[in-house]
Amino acid sequence: MEIMKDSINAILNNIENAVEYLDKDTVESFENEILKAENIFVTGAGRSGLAAKAFAMRLMHLGLSAYVVGETISPAIHENDCIIAVSGSGETNTIVSAAKIAKDKGSRVLAVTSYPESTLGKLSDSYLLVKGRTKQEVDDENYMKRQIHGNYTSLTPLGTAFELTTLVFLDAIVSELMEKKQQTETDLGKRHANLE
Repeated sequence: MEIMKDSINAILNNIENAVEYLDKDTVESFENEILKAENIFVTGAGRSGLAAKAFAMRLMHLGLSAYVVGETISPAIHENDCIIAVSGSGETNTIVSAAKIAKDKGSRVLAVTSYPESTLGKLSDSYLLVKGRTKQEVDDENYMKRQIHGNYTSLTPLGTAFELTTLVFLDAIVSELMEKKQQTETDLGKRHANLE
């Protein structure tokens, strides 16, 4: 039970501490790109993909045209669209490839990553910096040193801190988008109910 409590606290601390890395202008740019896009595509691999899909659903609840890359109903991407690519390392091949294709089509690329200097970060027109332990850090040569010195990042296995922090941050962006679109939870609830 103690390990579970420590793990929960480690995850919550990561979310709280990650707020320090948010830059108002960067977040504003990220949100504006979403609002001006004709269609919004989201992509991510594994659990990062689940966070991306959850965000796509929220965008749809806002009345925005949102799609998940790879789903059978997703149309082709065009220049008035944007893609939101979620990758902690910014090096996941399938995500980087999707971002490159979108860029080649003239659409805007928004990245959610822990590494803005990564391939994905460099491709992006705007990014949201989300700190969290990624697979890249697990393979880091300093991993054993951190463990010896008591930095037990293993309490948040693999990309858990990144994925959960991303989920929280993207939901927080939905709150700001609601404000910008002057929508209430009641509006979203009605739209959601009409879809079921």
